[in-house]
Amino acid sequence: MSDFTRAGRFYGYHSRMSKQTYTEADALRMEIAAAAAKLIAEEGVSYATAKRKAARQVLGDGRISHDVLPGNELIEGEVRIYNELFLADSQPARLRRLRQLALDVMEELAQFDPYLIGAVLNGTAGEHSDIHLQLFADNPKEVEIFLLNRNVNFEVSETPHFRPQRDPVEVLSFLREGEGVHLALFSPDDLRGAVRARDERRLERANLDVVRALVAEGEG
Repeated sequence: MSDFTRAGRFYGYHSRMSKQTYTEADALRMEIAAAAAKLIAEEGVSYATAKRKAARQVLGDGRISHDVLPGNELIEGEVRIYNELFLADSQPARLRRLRQLALDVMEELAQFDPYLIGAVLNGTAGEHSDIHLQLFADNPKEVEIFLLNRNVNFEVSETPHFRPQRDPVEVLSFLREGEGVHLALFSPDDLRGAVRARDERRLERANLDVVRALVAEGEG
């Protein structure tokens, strides 16, 4: 499929959608989500940054009403559409590589109960995507020692806990075969309270068995 044909389908799709029984706010929300998806796929920016930039692109520099801002689930859906229409020749192979690499890292870290999250799990990962894992260890220092004993050079940062009232958690970041890997370190007690999707059909986290199945499915 040519880029011209893909572009026609992409923008034609959203044009048709906006002509249905949607309010003006719905139409703006869809337009912002589509613009945000393009930024995420092409530049690798975060959802929050993409949403903010896209809103400015669509609405200008004036005050932006909160009710026209799309949620992350809508933006994720638009990223899927963008990948299908514009990146069908490259994105599936990219996703398979990242999932296989994530599985390799998870198997090495199996003792720390690793879970895969983010774009590599939900299938929207692109050229700029990194691998994000959650680990549930009794002592975060054990993970650091594990990596140091294997000569892994990592950087330490923080990320917000998925429970707003909790303190931020430590993140260990390193490169594996040229790809960014980020390990967010939680306690075992956190595993029981990990964020669940609003829609039970959406998978927010995946353990080793699930990621193995995803990789096997991709190879089939």
